[in-house]
Amino acid sequence: MKLTATFEITGWDQLVYDDHHPPLTSATITKTYTGALQATGQVHMLACQTGEDPSDGAGYMAQERVTGELEGKTGTFVLQHGACGGPDGSEQYGFIVPGSATGQLATLTGTCRMRHGEISLDYHLG
Repeated sequence: MKLTATFEITGWDQLVYDDHHPPLTSATITKTYTGALQATGQVHMLACQTGEDPSDGAGYMAQERVTGELEGKTGTFVLQHGACGGPDGSEQYGFIVPGSATGQLATLTGTCRMRHGEISLDYHLG
């Protein structure tokens, strides 16, 4: 199955852990999902941005625990997602970590894609 849901970032706490050029940062982020996925997300992210504009060069890796409701079923699952890109384009990845889902979502598997304010899931719920 496929779904698209929106999210709002409701918390962002960022720290520079290596201040050489380019700086390396970590952030703890809180999200609220609405639409086909009614949930909250707690994200731990590592990032690097090489210039003023992310299109100059940037990358991130994140793990996110999602807690809420999907298809009327409640539980949690862990997403691992990231992207890296620059002037010549970007590559993205995202997965539901196998075996990470709990509760009524315990059989959840699949992939995800993140965009600004939007998540797309391509998933199977056994």
